Amino acid sequence: MVPTLEIGQRVLVDRVRYHFGDPEIGDIVVFHPPVTAEKDYVGPQCTADKQQGQPCPDNDDRQSEENFIKRIVAGPGDRLYIENGHPVVDGERAEEDFARPCGGVGGCNFREEITIPPDHYFMMGDNRGSSQDSRFWGPVPRDWIIGQAFFTYWPPDRLGIL
Repeated sequence: MVPTLEIGQRVLVDRVRYHFGDPEIGDIVVFHPPVTAEKDYVGPQCTADKQQGQPCPDNDDRQSEENFIKRIVAGPGDRLYIENGHPVVDGERAEEDFARPCGGVGGCNFREEITIPPDHYFMMGDNRGSSQDSRFWGPVPRDWIIGQAFFTYWPPDRLGIL
């Protein structure tokens, strides 16, 4: 999530908010990814059938115990493709001043469009050229979202609202 969050930075997470409303595009959330996202996982990250040049359209249904933090870039029913690391949702390119550009690194362009499954969210890190995210292991079920990160408290010089 660099530059929004640095490695080792600590956040507060609202675990109640999504009991009363849906996550939204732009929310920074803590969630459990599929097991295919784990560092020690051996095998293909995307277990769905996908075309070359297409983000992963579905995930492995086994939830990891690890916690990840990423930004929601697309929600249920949205049509998505990725151009130079920026999501294009329902034909509109997201304006993302916070995202680090890809710099020509592979995985930044996925021109084949997918549709996000019902009750799933597509997550991407802000450091697009170095982020392992839904592009590679698929959208995340809503039930795997722990909550919305809303405040950073450590280190003290990075104190603030997200």
